[in-house]
Amino acid sequence: METLNKDAQKEIGQFVADDFRTAAVFSKYKIDFCCNGNKTVEVACDKKGIDSKMLVDELNEVLKSGTNESIDYKSWPLDLLAEYIEKKHHRYVEEKIPVLRQFLDKLCRVHGERHPELFKINELFTASAAELASHMKKEELILFPFVKRMVNATIKNEAIQSPQFGTVENPIAMMKHEHDTEGERFREIAELTNNYNPPADACNTYKVTYAMLDEFEKDLHLHIHLENNILFPKAVKLEQQFV
Repeated sequence: METLNKDAQKEIGQFVADDFRTAAVFSKYKIDFCCNGNKTVEVACDKKGIDSKMLVDELNEVLKSGTNESIDYKSWPLDLLAEYIEKKHHRYVEEKIPVLRQFLDKLCRVHGERHPELFKINELFTASAAELASHMKKEELILFPFVKRMVNATIKNEAIQSPQFGTVENPIAMMKHEHDTEGERFREIAELTNNYNPPADACNTYKVTYAMLDEFEKDLHLHIHLENNILFPKAVKLEQQFV
C-alpha cells in the first residue's frame, strides 16, 4: 500500500520522463501527460473517475515488461535535446501543416455539407498551424540559443550575459502557456473527429487526413513532453548555477 501511495503521488510527467513507454497507459485513459504533466497520478485519476490503484498497476506492468528500448532523453545534454526538438519535431510540424491544410480544405468542399464538423476541425487546425509557427520561431530564435549559450558557458567555465528577457523562466512560462492552448485545441479536434475515427462514408482522403491528424497530435504530445518535463526544468536549474 505504501508503494502504491508513493507511485500515486508521483507526477505524470515524471513517469513519462523516466520511461516514455508509460505514455501509452496515460493516453489509453485520455490523461494528458504533456501539458498537464505536473499533476500527480492520484489527482488525474480523481478528475477522470479512474481507480488510481488500477492505473498504477498498469504503469508498473509496463515498467517491468521487457527491456526499456525507449530513448533516455533525460540523459542528453541540453543543447543536444534542444537541437533534436528543433530538427525532428519542429521540422515535422512544418512539413505536415501544408499537407493537412490542403486535405482539410478539400474535405470541407466535398464532405462539409454532410459533415459540418469538418469546418470547425479545419478552423481549429488552421489556428493551431499559425500559433505553432510563431511559437517555434520564438523557441528557435530566443529560448533555444540561450540554452545553448548556457551549456557552452558551463563547459568553458565562463560567465554568461543576462538575457533581455531577464530569466529563462519568463520565456518558458510563455511557451508552457502556449503549449496548454495547443493541447486544448487538439482535445477539441480529437472530440470532433471521434478520436480520429472517420465516418462510414469516408473516402480515402478522409481516412488519410484523420490518420495524419492522429499522428500529428501524438508527435505534438511527445514534442511538448520533451520541453515541459525535461528541457524546461533542466534549463531553469542550469541558469541557477550562474546566479
